[in-house]
Amino acid sequence: MIFSRRGGITLSALAGASLLALAACSFSGGKSASDGAAPSPPTTTGEHSPAGSSTKPSAASLSYSPYSQGDHSQAADDGSRPYYGDTHLHTSYSTDAGMIGNTLGPEDAYRFARGELVTSSTGLPVRLQRPLDFLVVSDHSENLGLSPGIAEGNPIIASNAWGKQVFDLVRSGVLDNAVKAYDMWVEKLNTVNDPFQGDSRLSTVMWARETAAAEKYNEPGKFTAFIGYEWTSMPNGNNLHRNVIYRDGKAKADQVLPFSQFDSTDPERLWAWMAAYEKKTGGRVFAIPHGGNLSNGLMFDDITLIAKKPIDGAYAT
Repeated sequence: MIFSRRGGITLSALAGASLLALAACSFSGGKSASDGAAPSPPTTTGEHSPAGSSTKPSAASLSYSPYSQGDHSQAADDGSRPYYGDTHLHTSYSTDAGMIGNTLGPEDAYRFARGELVTSSTGLPVRLQRPLDFLVVSDHSENLGLSPGIAEGNPIIASNAWGKQVFDLVRSGVLDNAVKAYDMWVEKLNTVNDPFQGDSRLSTVMWARETAAAEKYNEPGKFTAFIGYEWTSMPNGNNLHRNVIYRDGKAKADQVLPFSQFDSTDPERLWAWMAAYEKKTGGRVFAIPHGGNLSNGLMFDDITLIAKKPIDGAYAT
């Protein structure tokens, strides 16, 4: 597939790169750290201690960051090399990531991808050995920005009865309360029950920030910051996720809020939303299946999800 954005790179292959140790895309009610809390460092031995030693790790081993110094800029591009990037990355604006300790936002993600030095959620200075050519920040569209909204004390959240409960639990500073807040959100996600049904104010604010970050760090000919998000359909716990990626800039992307599983878990409804977006804005958008191995076969079924009609040529096109 050939897909470009505003004079930037041409995306002819989709390559993944693991960035910032961000959260996975499966949801469970497991125990987690509160928003903004850095997880404890892994158990390790001292820099010069034998394996199994009880010696505390040295400062050097806890701050290990091999590429934080020096020049790691890319060689000049003569048009003959492949381009490398990531079409799936979550920041704190994804509620699952933000509520289990990710404190970095879209701007941090784009800066990191471009090869800049950033401070990780655990406090380490980190930098890529080789900068990426492109990045899609694909935060979950479901209650986009809830976690940073709580952290900054956004009044939109506290004005909602459910939101006020979660807001107060997280901001109490008590870990068990933060875990309870996360479990409350997972329950809403699993039952496809939007706690902010009918109120798009928070999503509007946070989506505008996402698109602004992409606009800021997009540099045609050097780095392509694709606008995007993840539609997180999970019918009966089966993963039908799609990464939705825009060819467009902020002016068009801001005209329509992202589609979420609270709108529908049916891929055909997502495609209808995409067609409506393109008709309204004159823009272009496409979706990439994500994590189909966790779909329990649904992503590869020979019948449609809702109507149970056989998939034919017309459906495929």
